[in-house]
Amino acid sequence: MGGVTSSVAAKFAFFPPSPPSYKVVTEEVTGLLLLAPYPHRENVEIHKLQTRRGTEIMAMYVRHPMATSTLLYSHGNATDLGQMYELFIELSIHLKVNLMGYDYSGYGQSTGKPSEQNTYADIEAVYKSLEETYGSKQEDIILYGQSVGSGPTLHLASQFPLLRAVVLHSPILSGLRVMYSVKKTYWFDIYKNIDKIPYVDCPVLIIHGTSDEVVDCCHGKQLWELCKDKYEPLWVEGGNHCDLEQYPEYMSHLKKFITTVERLPCRSGIMGDDDGPPRRKSVDRREKPRQSTERKPLPAMSRWKKSSSSSKLRNHHHLDRSRRSLDCHDKTRKSIGHSNQLERGRKSVDRVGSE
Repeated sequence: MGGVTSSVAAKFAFFPPSPPSYKVVTEEVTGLLLLAPYPHRENVEIHKLQTRRGTEIMAMYVRHPMATSTLLYSHGNATDLGQMYELFIELSIHLKVNLMGYDYSGYGQSTGKPSEQNTYADIEAVYKSLEETYGSKQEDIILYGQSVGSGPTLHLASQFPLLRAVVLHSPILSGLRVMYSVKKTYWFDIYKNIDKIPYVDCPVLIIHGTSDEVVDCCHGKQLWELCKDKYEPLWVEGGNHCDLEQYPEYMSHLKKFITTVERLPCRSGIMGDDDGPPRRKSVDRREKPRQSTERKPLPAMSRWKKSSSSSKLRNHHHLDRSRRSLDCHDKTRKSIGHSNQLERGRKSVDRVGSE
C-alpha cells in the first residue's frame, strides 16, 4: 500500500520536459562536451556524472574568476539544463559565484527515471564532483533548491553541518503536504523537508511568493520558523511560483545574503576535521508514521535579526484544502534579458506537463 502511494506521489512530482531542450555534442577539435544549440562559453564546462544508483546525469559548471563560493543549484520541475542555461550564467555573474547545476535522473539528457531516491543520489554525485574535480570544500558551498529541488537540497544539507549556507526558493514542506493538509509525516511521503530542516546548521534564506498558486507561501514560512539559523526571508509580494526572478528584490536580496555569509568566519573550526569534513547519517530512513516537527517547539532564534514581517509568521494558517501537485500550469514567464527562444523554453521553472 505504501509503495503504491509513494509511486503515485512520484507521478505527481516529476514532469521532465519532453522532448529535452538540448542535446549533448562533442566538439571535434577539443573533445569537450557542449549543450546544443546553446553557445559555448569558455567559462562553462559540461560533465557526465555517474551516480551510486547507476544513472548518468548531466551537469554544468560555470566558473567566475572572482568567486570564493560555489552555488550548487537544484532546479525546479518541468525544466532542464538547457532552459536554465542563461539563468545560471547570469546568477554566476551577478552573485560572483561559481555555479554547478545538474539534471535529475530522467531529466534532459540524464539517463534513468526520476524518483526521490534518484535525486538524492544525483545531488550526492554532483557534490562529489565539486570536491574531486574542482577542490571545493564543504564550507565554501552554498546549496540552492527550487521547489522540488528543495528536497535533494535539504537531504544533503541535513548531513553536512559545515556548509556555507542554504537557499530555499519556493520550497515544499513535503510532497504529500502540497496536495493534502496532513499533521503527521508518513513513511510513504516524499521529500520530508519539514523533518529535515531542523538538522540544518548553516544560515538559511527562504524566498517565496505571497501569491504562489502551486506551493502555498505557508510552506516557506513554516520552514523558516523551523530553521536553526534564520536569515531575513524574502516574501515576494504578489510573486507566484514561477516568476520570482522577475522581481528586482529577488536578485538584490540574494546577493546581500551571499555577501553576508561569505564574510562570516569559516565554520570548519567548530568541529574537528582531522578525519575530513563530518557527515551525519541520513534522517530520511524512518519507516513508521510519526508526529512531524510541525508540532514541536520552535528552535531558539539565531544571530540573524527578525524581519519586520516575522511577527506575522506565527499566525499563518495551516493548509486547509487539497493543494495541487508540485507542477504548475503552463504559464509564460519572462527571463532576465534572455532571447525570445529561451524565454519560451523557460516558461516555468516548475510547471505541470499536460496529461
